[in-house]
Amino acid sequence: MADPKRRGLGKGLDALFDEPKTIKEIIQKEDSSNANILEIKIDQIQANPYQPRKIFDDKALNELSQSIKQDGVIQPIIVRSNGKKFQIVSGERRFRASQLANLKEIPAIIRDLTDHSMMEIAIIENLQREDLNAIEEAQGINSYIKTLNLTQEQAAEKLGKSRASITNLLRLLNLPPEVQELVIEQKISMGHARALLSLTSQKDINDLAKKIVQNGYSVRQVEELVQNNKQDSKNLSSFNSKLKKPKNIFIQEAIDQLEDKLATKVDIKGKAITINYHDQNDLNRLLDILGVDLS
Repeated sequence: MADPKRRGLGKGLDALFDEPKTIKEIIQKEDSSNANILEIKIDQIQANPYQPRKIFDDKALNELSQSIKQDGVIQPIIVRSNGKKFQIVSGERRFRASQLANLKEIPAIIRDLTDHSMMEIAIIENLQREDLNAIEEAQGINSYIKTLNLTQEQAAEKLGKSRASITNLLRLLNLPPEVQELVIEQKISMGHARALLSLTSQKDINDLAKKIVQNGYSVRQVEELVQNNKQDSKNLSSFNSKLKKPKNIFIQEAIDQLEDKLATKVDIKGKAITINYHDQNDLNRLLDILGVDLS
């Protein structure tokens, strides 16, 4: 698990939820029973219904699977009863890797947890992982808000994020499902996705997303295309002739990565880097990401 002090989480793990504040405390609060480790049949175990992660790295799973074949499952997974089956609370990667290793059983601890606690644990575990993509993060937060009937402001406070950051993430769920899948598969970046949201037609968004994949348009090029062609999707095919001369490829890559990390427009000219922000809350969000503490 990534360091809970990672700046991307804003206020850190301790600010994610009022109480309890850690996975251990959530489990202890919900269940004071002993922690006997049992061997549970793999085919009796179901995925966590609140798991926001949709993509699991195949290479990493195969490496973990090989380790499990050699040394077994060192750390038991945590499950809860669900009729005659069990749902995973924590440890889905170990479960999947154990399936790949053709294990028949896996060590597990059974806990009595509520839906609320399961969701908290899933969000805490996954938001701390560096490789959670923006769509998965948005889906997890959206599910959390709807299930607990929270406002965006309340969710932002609990998750240690700014209201603007929560809003920007949730906006990604307005993209067509096909485009969301492209973000999940890392075929287009969050910067591309934000630019596509400026289009009003779902067809235009889908068409341009396909062209991004086919032609390798940079975020800056897509922004220019959207600006010039918001109401005229017929011009998409002739856009190449309208593009301004692109920046140095290394400078453009730096801009794209900064925009993805900061979720705002960035420009590099000469020896200056310009970072745009909308209001004081957005500035605070950027300072937090950059590790600047003004307190």
